[in-house]
Amino acid sequence: MFYVFLVLVGMAGIGVYVLFIFNVVPGAQDERLGVLEPLPRDVGQWRADTESAEARGAAGQGLVREVRHYFYEHKKKLVLQVRYKQKDTGEIVRVEPEQPVKRKRVRV
Repeated sequence: MFYVFLVLVGMAGIGVYVLFIFNVVPGAQDERLGVLEPLPRDVGQWRADTESAEARGAAGQGLVREVRHYFYEHKKKLVLQVRYKQKDTGEIVRVEPEQPVKRKRVRV
């Protein structure tokens, strides 16, 4: 019974370390887990997608598929946005739902 108590106290210590130290000490999370990889160079800029299968399908319908990465600074969240425009008028025909982009952690 004493060993179970000892294990529970040890687990509580680890929990306190993870919850408080990672959030309170600046740089502790980056030092232990690594920093997030840098954002793409073209964040916030629309570019025409010509390589994907979806773009080829849209071209057959007379549409241009445009994609961009967008970074929500307050949420620290990177998403991929996709829209389809008419080739001749530039009018936006439809928009796909945002897809979150998982950024990897890189050790420094």
